[in-house]
Amino acid sequence: MKSRDTLIRLKRFQAEEKRRRVVQMQTMIAEFTRMTSDLDREITAEEQRCNISDPNHFAYPTYARAARVRRDNLVRSLAELRDQLQDAEVLLREAAEELTKTQNQDARDRGVERLVDVMPERRNLDLTQAVRRA
Repeated sequence: MKSRDTLIRLKRFQAEEKRRRVVQMQTMIAEFTRMTSDLDREITAEEQRCNISDPNHFAYPTYARAARVRRDNLVRSLAELRDQLQDAEVLLREAAEELTKTQNQDARDRGVERLVDVMPERRNLDLTQAVRRA
């Protein structure tokens, strides 16, 4: 009985940990997307301020160049995070399925235990009724 409860707690903990990881990745993706948008606006503003939008121009603003590099790094990180998120969601589904299976098995086992406990009582009841009839 205790080992089953421990197993269920372990499976629940694993599923919850995977859920936390998925939520954390989703939060990071949202934050990186916001930062990318902010950098795009800053790059556009800097290019308009200097009237130079060609990054290869010798007088292209240093701040805009650095912001472009930062934005490009964030875009790459976003792509990697989205791939990791897909993998994490698969792991979360698997962990949830394992938890459900374990809980269902526990419920079935407890049902069998109750049935076994009820069986002797039923035999005693049948014997008592048979004795009363005789």
